[in-house]
Amino acid sequence: MVSKLIDQDGRFLEILDRLTTKSIDDYYNPYKLFEWPDSLPEEMWWMSPELTTTHGTEAARRLTEKELHALSRYESINFYSLNVHGIRELLIEVTKRIHTTGFETPSDFFHHFIGEENEHMWFFAEFCLRYGRKIYRQPAGANVEIPRSNVESLLVFARILIFEELVDHFNSRMALDDRLHETIRGINRIHHQDESRHIAFGRELVTALAADVRQTSTEEEMRDIAGYIRRYMTYSFETLYSPQVYRDAGIKDPHGLRRQLLESPQRAEFEQSVYRKTAKYLERTGLI
Repeated sequence: MVSKLIDQDGRFLEILDRLTTKSIDDYYNPYKLFEWPDSLPEEMWWMSPELTTTHGTEAARRLTEKELHALSRYESINFYSLNVHGIRELLIEVTKRIHTTGFETPSDFFHHFIGEENEHMWFFAEFCLRYGRKIYRQPAGANVEIPRSNVESLLVFARILIFEELVDHFNSRMALDDRLHETIRGINRIHHQDESRHIAFGRELVTALAADVRQTSTEEEMRDIAGYIRRYMTYSFETLYSPQVYRDAGIKDPHGLRRQLLESPQRAEFEQSVYRKTAKYLERTGLI
């Protein structure tokens, strides 16, 4: 049980108390915090150019500045749409576990986590609907079933952590990018503030769950877990490469562009940079 592992040294409880206190101290009302302009300028970056999927590729060199701005606009909407879908998944999974056997200790923090993530989903959806007039559909493959076994909770919270760390890589950079409109910087800044706590919590919980699973799993079972986690990391990263985004940005062969970008050497470098900290943590924890 998670609770048994936590009670052995009390470390997790101390961290939970600190994070819970910080959640209370940093609380804000998102419905009053943001000022939403009627529109955002189209002739500007909506996402840091270094974070766009074409950055540094031959495809980017073929596009005009206007086309690159348009691409950043739709990639921005796609990124926030992915947040909406990812948050919906994590809310379902965390809500299923709050105040259940094995999760007694983190349940108080779960209340703050659920409340904050619900508010994140609201302001990401608000941005998409105001400035993109839509939320992109959830990509195929998102609902791949997690095996119903003693490793289910480990895989659930590993997925949540991977998703949060990927998102935070973008948030932390766009929050400080003065090439972006203040509205864009603002939602990234506030999300990064909250996600820092959620990632700290997630790493401690996944570490405890992994230690529990390792006690009762064979080497082959641990290899299966590693394979599942690596596949999810790849899937999550590839959702950034959306043919619908390329089509909306005026690209004539959106599926061809996606294939070209996924096969480019820049893609491997980009993925490595996004997951650098995450991969080190998962390797250190023995999960990959």
